[in-house]
Amino acid sequence: MLDFRVRTFLCVCQTMNYTKAAQQLHITQPAVSAHIHYLESYYQIQLFHYQNRKLELTSAGKLLYERLHTMVNDESQLRAELHAPQQEMEQFSLGVTMTIGEYAIVKPIVKLLNTFPHLNLHLHFGNTAQLLNQLKEGTIQMALVEGYYPKDIYVHTHYRTEAYIPVCATNHVFKNVHPHTVKDLVEERILLREKGSGTRNILERDLAVRGMDIEDFHHYVEVENMHTIIDLLCEDCGISFLYRMAAQKQIEAGILKEICLEDFSLQHDLDFIWEQGSLYNERNEKISSLLASV
Repeated sequence: MLDFRVRTFLCVCQTMNYTKAAQQLHITQPAVSAHIHYLESYYQIQLFHYQNRKLELTSAGKLLYERLHTMVNDESQLRAELHAPQQEMEQFSLGVTMTIGEYAIVKPIVKLLNTFPHLNLHLHFGNTAQLLNQLKEGTIQMALVEGYYPKDIYVHTHYRTEAYIPVCATNHVFKNVHPHTVKDLVEERILLREKGSGTRNILERDLAVRGMDIEDFHHYVEVENMHTIIDLLCEDCGISFLYRMAAQKQIEAGILKEICLEDFSLQHDLDFIWEQGSLYNERNEKISSLLASV
């Protein structure tokens, strides 16, 4: 059980305001100050300072926040284990991005359940931004992501590398001459995942390197489901950029095709990630290694 002053510190970190922290914790502002002073005295460090009248964490404060936040999440996991019907039934929550969940997770999960038959598994779906937030909140213990994430904050292990390609219907007629570069596609309608999606983030970063952005395309359709994007591509409703694994069946069936461009060749890593310093680090490494072996 974590000290109540730790809860106060974490609340101040989240609000960056002593008054708001006091209101959320239903205590007085002097009590908040006293809790922070106690931790500063205990650890012999300064946790906060003011920069242009704005409360900010010191470097030591940031480190303490990261470690204590991980401990809070681990405590939540431990509480769930202690309340499990039988102690041998371990609880585990895994988050996967939408594309991975739809096209690349079933066989690894089958192997996990066969290897650990007593495991109570909670499988969460979300885009990369949502999963990072769930890791932060302790809703999940591990995430399998396709998008970008801050590698200095998370332990990460490689799952697989996937080709990221432009795709259209096999019989698609381009509005411009047959495209040779990404810029030749701007007159097409582009089918996109929602903001926060790893699939979209990869495209946005690649376009930014070229001095381009999504708005350069004349028309777009934003869809929060990869299956729907694939269906729209099959009906020749536009083009898209996505992982080959999402369209592999349709490409092999001759319904969709890769748009071959002279200036576009991209692969991206899919990674397992979890919080640094977790008590469950050894367990997470074991599970990620098992899932990646499929």
